[in-house]
Amino acid sequence: MRSLTVLGSCGAWPEPGRACAGFLIEYDGFRVVLDLGYAALPQLLAHRPHAEVDAVVVTHQHPDHCVDVSALARVRHYEAPDAPPIPLHCPPGVVDVLRALEPNPDPATVFAVHDLATTTRLGPFTVETVALPHYVTNLGIRLTAPGVSLAYTGDSGPSDDHAKLADGTDLFIADATLQGPSPQTAPRYVMTATEAGRAARGSQRLLLTHFWPGSDRSISVAEAQAEFDGEVIAATEGLTLAL
Repeated sequence: MRSLTVLGSCGAWPEPGRACAGFLIEYDGFRVVLDLGYAALPQLLAHRPHAEVDAVVVTHQHPDHCVDVSALARVRHYEAPDAPPIPLHCPPGVVDVLRALEPNPDPATVFAVHDLATTTRLGPFTVETVALPHYVTNLGIRLTAPGVSLAYTGDSGPSDDHAKLADGTDLFIADATLQGPSPQTAPRYVMTATEAGRAARGSQRLLLTHFWPGSDRSISVAEAQAEFDGEVIAATEGLTLAL
């Protein structure tokens, strides 16, 4: 099985019945989570009742992308105390957030922590990362394995480096926090749906995510379609895409 399941699609905070950033990737039995923000853990448990994952990747330390990693630590600590630590690939600030949330169990005992910036391999995947503009260190990531290539921006402002992630991929996952014209401010740390469409050029499919709560997602899709010739999909909790 080779698939991506949306665990959360909201930015900032979750709408009722939804969750913040989170994706579950399954590739021939290897399971990796990309981000795990507010309310994303229950979504993961709906698919993996005992949180059976082989690795976790967190793009940056904002809670709408990482807070439920703390909840995942509790599941593993209490339900599988003898299991080996889960590899956690993230910027250094993420562990500080997790430790502040819950120092016992210490995140470094439940997880085997690795600096995402230096990660080159993740199970069957070759890993490439690129620093993208945000309020804190945010790493866009590209995962490549035989027959599959996908990329994820995390949470990013407009950047020429998006092309490095998107080019030649089967699926480009891009934050589309805003709608309408691009704000005329600098620096920029979040994208519009139009900018997400431009960023995805070079990929086959675009999955829009990180919608501001209350947004009409059909508007975001239409704005991205004006800039991107491939398929544009709005992330929604429980959606599974074949890879």
